[in-house]
Amino acid sequence: MNTLKNYYELCKPNVVLMMLITALVGSLLASKTLPPLSLIAFAMLGIALCASSAAAINQIIDRKVDANMNRTENRPIPQGDVSPVNASIFALVLGILGALILVVYVNTLTAILTLASLIGYAFIYTVYLKRATPQNIVIGGLAGAAPPLLGWTAVTNSVDPNALLLVLIIFAWTPPHFWALAIHRREDYAKENIPMLPVTHGVKFTKLQIILYTIILILVSLLPFIVLMSGVFYLISALVLGAIFMLYSIRLYRDKNNENAFPTFVYSIYYIFLIFAALLIDHYLI
Repeated sequence: MNTLKNYYELCKPNVVLMMLITALVGSLLASKTLPPLSLIAFAMLGIALCASSAAAINQIIDRKVDANMNRTENRPIPQGDVSPVNASIFALVLGILGALILVVYVNTLTAILTLASLIGYAFIYTVYLKRATPQNIVIGGLAGAAPPLLGWTAVTNSVDPNALLLVLIIFAWTPPHFWALAIHRREDYAKENIPMLPVTHGVKFTKLQIILYTIILILVSLLPFIVLMSGVFYLISALVLGAIFMLYSIRLYRDKNNENAFPTFVYSIYYIFLIFAALLIDHYLI
């Protein structure tokens, strides 16, 4: 059981769950009627396996850094519970199986986009961007923003403008979401010389960036209503959720002790769940 748990933890299940929820919403928004449940099930399975593969690869590459950071020192590879070789085999099997499921039971476009997202996060972000620039989260965030597009293409087999709006929401959300955590864990990143924004430009500057990106996020979140993709229920939800996010960001900016960094990070997770739930409710029930 411990072995299974260790491999399960390699998959970063909480992160994958968040991705799957946005992918599921993307697949449901792609059609005015409920898409075939078998198609959705295979799509979610394939996306989940590929996302889990990317998560495992990330931990293989970052195993030495993870061992020295409080947030990640208890992960399976730093603890010696899973060897890098076994983790690599596990990641390869997950990635191949996920891609095959998408090609055979969903469509090739979704498989290609999912693999591109896997490569973007597991290799381009983890190997290069994470250590190359303090804008790593902004640039690398595109890979993490892909799930709703993957869900959408699973149903339509096409890249549609409305699907890209969903990607844009997550893309704008990622910097304030992660920078709040980066402020909370600034010492860990500084110790490992990882150029996260609070390390390279200071906490005060990062707080200002969080406010600015929260403004961008609020504006972007209004686009589904502006293009008539969603209605008044979504508009009100987006404004309320965005206003709360802004309050957290302002409170963090004024907080000299950075005690509001982690609560801001936690709220950002609720925000992305709730705004996608609002999109879904507006689409089917309003």
